This record gives sequence, C-alpha cells and structure tokens, in this order.
Amino acid sequence: MDLSAVQIKEIKERSFFHLAIQDALSQGFPFSLWKTPGQNEKHLIISQQGLSHVDEVNLEDSTPGFVFAPFLPEEKKILFPADLLFRFVDGVLIEAPPQDSYNFNHSDEQHIHSVNVRKSENLTGLADFKNLVALSVKKIEAGEFEKIVPSRVKDISLDKGFDLLNTFELLCENHPHALVSLVSSSETGTWMGATPELLVSVTGSKFRTVALAGTLPYSPDMNLKSVAWTQKEIEEQALVCRYIISCFKKIRLREYDEHGPKTTVAGNVMHLKTDYEVDMQATNFPQLGSVMLKLLHPTSAVCGMPLEKTLSFLKEKEGYERQFYSGYLGPINIKKESHVFVNLRCMQLFSDKIRLYAGAGVTADSIVEMEWNETEMKMSNLQKIINQ
Repeated sequence: MDLSAVQIKEIKERSFFHLAIQDALSQGFPFSLWKTPGQNEKHLIISQQGLSHVDEVNLEDSTPGFVFAPFLPEEKKILFPADLLFRFVDGVLIEAPPQDSYNFNHSDEQHIHSVNVRKSENLTGLADFKNLVALSVKKIEAGEFEKIVPSRVKDISLDKGFDLLNTFELLCENHPHALVSLVSSSETGTWMGATPELLVSVTGSKFRTVALAGTLPYSPDMNLKSVAWTQKEIEEQALVCRYIISCFKKIRLREYDEHGPKTTVAGNVMHLKTDYEVDMQATNFPQLGSVMLKLLHPTSAVCGMPLEKTLSFLKEKEGYERQFYSGYLGPINIKKESHVFVNLRCMQLFSDKIRLYAGAGVTADSIVEMEWNETEMKMSNLQKIINQ
C-alpha cells in the first residue's frame, strides 16, 4: 500500500508505526523508535544507509541519530543515522521527511531482526547468582572493591501472539518518565526497554546527569515522602554521587548544581536520585557532554568501584556477555539536543524467546537473598507487561 503525503499526515500513530516498521524489517533497514520521558512525544528513525560505528561518541558534531552502545567501554558504539525521521506529538505526525524520500509498502510479515544465541554462555541461575553475590560481598569486606553490580538474565518463551508495538505502548503507559525504546537491526538484534536512568543530557547550554541507585518495591498507595531507606541503599546511591563528582574533578569542573537525593518511581520500584546540572556557557565548556559521556560510562550504578578492577571481575565471573544491557542509548544531536540513558529495564527479542536483564548493587551491607529478590522484582516489571 503506497501512501500519499496527505494520507501520511492523516494516518493514526499506531498504524503508521506498524506500517513503517514492517516495511523497514522487510527491507532489512535498521530502525529506532522511542518515547521522550515525561512527554507524549514519539520519534522513529529509519536508517536506510545502514549503521555507523565509532570508538567514541561526539555529541556536538555527530550526525543526528540514535546511539546504541554496548556495556564494555572498549567496544564500538553504534549510531542509527536519522536518514528518515518521523515525530509524533500527542498522536499527531508533526515532522516527516520529504515524501519522495520513502515509499512504505504494506506487509503482514511478523518477523523481527534477531541474532543467534551465543552458545558459550553459562546463564546464571539462582545458585550461581547467589554464589556470585556472596563472593562479591567477601571481596568488598576484604577491601578489594567498594561496590560490585553483578547481573543475570532470564529467558522466557516468545508467545506466538506477541505484539511488538503493543508491548512498546504498554511500556509507554506504565513508564511515563522513562526513555521507552525499541531498537532493531540485523547486527544488534532487537531490544526494547524503559530506562529511568539519564546518563548525559545536553540542551542548549545546559548539561545534566543523574545518580540513580538503591531499590525498594513501590505501590501506588505509598507516600514517597515517608519512604524509609536503609543504610545499604543510601550508601549505594552515595557511591554513584561520589563517582560523578570524581569525574567532574578529573576535568577540574567545580561549578555545578546538585539537587537531591530524593525518592523517584520507576514502574514497580523506587530509587534514590540526585540531579547534577552545569551551565556549559558559564563554565566555557561546550564539549562537556561528550567528555562526561566518556568519563561516566560505565557508572558505578551498573558496574562498581573501582572501575577497571570491577570490569575485570564481572567479565570473569558473570558467565555471560551483557552486550547492550547496561550500555547506553538515546537520541543525539537531533535539533542540537542529546539525551543519552543507561540501557536498563530492557529485554532482547529472539525468534523464539525473550531475554530479560537485571542487576543488583552489592555493598558490604548486602544480603544475598535480597539481591536475588531485587533482580526478580526488576524483571517482573517487564514480564507482567509482556504477558498482557
């Protein structure tokens, strides 16, 4: 079905995304779909010319697009160039490329970009994960580490009736203040998630980042002002704050605003959050976004401290490759704005199953059973949506 310019403007958001994504999949084009946190604004990028790969992301001079970076900092970062960019606000298409640059054809195919499961993986079950947490606590008590963030995965069957866009919409409804994303290519496979953790934001002359850590269950009847955080969660979040400030010190940046910590909700869980802001014009530091992106990733909220030792420990002990889980993703240099988030609360789609990812911050005060329960709680948030 070919659509005229008038039809494109009048088509409903859901129908448009279905048509555009099925067409992209049928032609093998990479695409990225996301919802802006706190707003009913959705963007779709279709990368007709394929993906770009860079060693480091330059937010200021990058081609406009959507970045998708793996957990391991030494690996290439992937950019989905904005060859075609569509923007919906409150369900209305308000931005689109010239009509002659694309021609969507209707397809009822329901395939997705999928990659092969890596055979060398030793997926971490209950006993293995508890042993890893116990070992982490022991290492921290011995003074080798301050914090370690072990992670695990859970595979669930992909139901034949699974609807990609319906799941995306449910994530948007249940996580209004998260970056909700659907990222897909033949190289990366297909990933979806709703992450609450901002890594780097650049809007005009304003730079922002956050320290987000500590996890407790949340229910709608709770009063956020009276949440009782334990010493373990408070210290876990304070470590992330200290990590961010240490990055500022490395570049001799002293002029920043700090707000928090405060309790924030992300689906069925709560976290402690501290906001940091910098006026890049006042500090004469226009490249701050790119510099901090390199310094911050991976933060102690997803890896641990000290960074290099923790990375080495996790590579050896976790038993699987995180790939893009706890990497980062988000729109960059679109209308000269960039909003990059840590890839948390995410899942990877295969042809016959869905893989859920979650981690837990381990400190000297950690209790093994509670860290397992934390990963289960984070995964259940996604699993409930998948099963709807």
